[in-house]
Amino acid sequence: LLGRDIIGLAETGSGKTGAFALPILQALLETPQRLFALVLTPTRELAFQISEQFEALGSSIGVHTTVIVGGIDTMSQSLALAKKPHVIIATPGRLVDHLENTKGFNLRALKFLVMDEADRILNMDFETEVDKILKVIPRDRKTFLFSATMTKKVQKLQRAALKNPVKCAVSSKYQTVEKLQQYYIFIPSKFKDSYLVYILNELAGNSFMIFCSTCNNTQRTALLLRNLGFTAIPLHGQMSQNKRLGSLNKFKAKARSILLATDVASRGLDIPHVDVVINFDIPTHSKDYIHRVGRTARAGRSGKSITFVTQYDVELFQRIEHLIGKKLPAFPMQEEEVMMLTERVAEAQRFARMELREQGEKKRSRNDDDDTEEAIGVRNKVAGGKKKKRKA
Repeated sequence: LLGRDIIGLAETGSGKTGAFALPILQALLETPQRLFALVLTPTRELAFQISEQFEALGSSIGVHTTVIVGGIDTMSQSLALAKKPHVIIATPGRLVDHLENTKGFNLRALKFLVMDEADRILNMDFETEVDKILKVIPRDRKTFLFSATMTKKVQKLQRAALKNPVKCAVSSKYQTVEKLQQYYIFIPSKFKDSYLVYILNELAGNSFMIFCSTCNNTQRTALLLRNLGFTAIPLHGQMSQNKRLGSLNKFKAKARSILLATDVASRGLDIPHVDVVINFDIPTHSKDYIHRVGRTARAGRSGKSITFVTQYDVELFQRIEHLIGKKLPAFPMQEEEVMMLTERVAEAQRFARMELREQGEKKRSRNDDDDTEEAIGVRNKVAGGKKKKRKA
């Protein structure tokens, strides 16, 4: 609000969007202008979320925003840019595409630049695109750089893009919020699916976010859980933009209780009602653990996280404990109850593999609700009689 450039270092879920949106809207109210602010984000979903928050906060002054991301028709985006919105929220790659190819579009009058999740933008190799953007926007602008971590790349960007910035650090060490109950389970790799089903049964009635390391495993596990009657839905990078947003909106609206995701969803997205985070595949980078479990226990609420540790994951798990500075307790389980699930889980695994193969073999001509909501006849055979065996 005082007009200084800012570096904001804050843990996930601490309200960074409001911290940059409110000063921009205040300045826009004082000096109304089109193409007033640019917000760069690492992912498409985060861009849409920031746009929603700008429009909600700025509804009384009639603020107009445009989202410029990949996976959406460039012609419709060009038409939206021609209307000169007040705020553009973009991923770097697609914005550079428009700066280079869309006639009449430029950012020479820009007053504010925001780089949200800057560490992640740079980790995704957008450095070249960011450099191109910095070259075509005014030097006389306000710049807000927000990041969960201060990496060497972020420090380099800070020197290039900010003038005499104020540094605001909510938390300078890696930590998880106090109201988050963190657990681990140490299990044989071949029984991971059975343990997952056991935990979902034990904690039934909660909303879950389950993290997998690959798009394929996210899809497979979503199919497996659907075959067992759970309302699971996937979110990963191989889905179309419409399906990704559809999955996100269904989960946010509580139409689905389980969201399976890759790390594309582990940061930035504001999903208000995640009760339990499950690290089904342990993150290979310890810092990603912080961002994953940060999906729950947000804004003062409590939450749980459970990390699956197999015989192959011990070293990665020890690194996580070292990073957060605490030893995690084991989640209490009844092994014999888990083993009772293995037969039904094996059958569901077989059907999930069949469905994955079918999805890979045929190009879908119709735009399905989501790829896990297929082959309902097959699925009903597996789910039949499930309620008798499932614990309340």
